[in-house]
Amino acid sequence: MPLLSANLNVMEKACKKASKALIRDFGEIEKLQVSKKGPGDFVTNSDKRAEKIIINELLLARPEYSILAEEGGDVSNSKEFKWIIDPIDGTTNFLHGIPYFAISIGLEKNNEIICGMIFNPITNEMFYAEKGKGAYLNNSRIRVSSRKKIEDCVIFTGGPLLSYDNKEDIFREYEKITRNVAATRRLGSASLDMAFVASGRCDAMYERNLKYWDVAAGIIIVTEAGGTVTDFKGNQDFIKNKNILATNSKIDKDLIYLLS
Repeated sequence: MPLLSANLNVMEKACKKASKALIRDFGEIEKLQVSKKGPGDFVTNSDKRAEKIIINELLLARPEYSILAEEGGDVSNSKEFKWIIDPIDGTTNFLHGIPYFAISIGLEKNNEIICGMIFNPITNEMFYAEKGKGAYLNNSRIRVSSRKKIEDCVIFTGGPLLSYDNKEDIFREYEKITRNVAATRRLGSASLDMAFVASGRCDAMYERNLKYWDVAAGIIIVTEAGGTVTDFKGNQDFIKNKNILATNSKIDKDLIYLLS
């Protein structure tokens, strides 16, 4: 792995420590205690335990930083720096023994993501980036794909969950995209989908109804790999509008047209 900055080192240590518990629980899926957060949207003791481990590690190294975390472990300290944490992005996959989920940690400075890390503990793949320093998968530099023709592209997406009230919009968008691209995939982890865009494994991803912690780390990883991140209209309001489009920067206009 290339020499990491101090903040990335902190993130790596937190990811690796939390992953030990996740790997153990992943091997004992049937024994997991599960409580429902809502229809089709679950939270496990593993989520909460992983988040606690991550927060403890981050606060130990950076006690002055603030924290925004999916399971409610928020900390209000610095107005300049804030960690954005999703302890298991892809919880439903995790619950069903599907090895496509990740720990996602982003770091804000003055409301801008300056570094991010996405770690799949089952495959031991760590995607990370820092502003102005490129994006990496383990010890190798990564770049987005070079495909320019949308009909040659593979597009990832997500949803809808049972609880979504905008299913018809999602189905309509999916049909339009599917009719115009080589293939679509729905794998169940937005952060890993963004990491796959960054590494050229797919050409774009789009999704509605996402939270900030789902995409914070992916934003910097995609952009540092040469991609672009916008909302469905090509603007930077993806957090406010809760929809995101991450591409290889060559098929933006085609996808924005299809999603409009």
